[in-house]
Amino acid sequence: MGVLNVTPDSFSDGGKFFLLERALAHAEQMIAEGADIIDIGGESTRPGSLPVPNEEELRRVIPVIDSLSAKTSVPISIDTTKSSVACAALAAGAEIVNDISGLRFDPSIADEVAAAKAGLVLMHSRGTPETMQTMPPVADIMTEVIGSLRGSAAEAQRRGVARESIAIDPGIGFGKTAEQNIELIARLDQLAREFEAYPIMIGTSRKSFIGKLLGGAPANERLHGSIATVAVSVLKGAHIVRVHEVKPGVEVVRIVDAIRGVR
Repeated sequence: MGVLNVTPDSFSDGGKFFLLERALAHAEQMIAEGADIIDIGGESTRPGSLPVPNEEELRRVIPVIDSLSAKTSVPISIDTTKSSVACAALAAGAEIVNDISGLRFDPSIADEVAAAKAGLVLMHSRGTPETMQTMPPVADIMTEVIGSLRGSAAEAQRRGVARESIAIDPGIGFGKTAEQNIELIARLDQLAREFEAYPIMIGTSRKSFIGKLLGGAPANERLHGSIATVAVSVLKGAHIVRVHEVKPGVEVVRIVDAIRGVR
């Protein structure tokens, strides 16, 4: 899954693809490099970020989805926590909704997904992007993530989303300490066993815990660390990896898949 942020303030590439032409060019480049899904987001969820009004989020993402869906058959995902944005994005050509709140912010997202027979990614997070890194950490992050995601998946299905249309994401960086992020990756195989009916998605790309492990490396110097986490995550059971740099991600997954095939 290739990341396409059409925002002025995302933590690692804010403003870089804010213009329609640049956004489309970058999406086409990621597809050429092997992306299986393009994830388009119009609202930054970096720590400390504030919500974007519905109208502004729609203004950012819908022209990109309209144009891109007319050019490619690669599935488009809309990264949003708003049912109104999800509805418009699905009508414009998106096929997946990626909800970082796991339906906590707007459960009606599941209604829109069910009506469109679309895919739904349910991610675990705590608090809001504005507050998540100031919250006291939970004592047992695995129990917290498993319990919360079970509830999200049950709510989605109660609202009509097919079980086979749901993927889950442990939410690396969203209300977790650096140590808890590492623990979630190290124990991802346990999460995969707990949710064997669902594909596991994980997004570690350029996250701050990688910078900490690398002695304070800024976001644009975390590629090798990000790729290391991708390799481990796939070995531990991840089915979808969300990345900013697609070509290195595709190459590492191919190698890991070859090794897993022998094993």
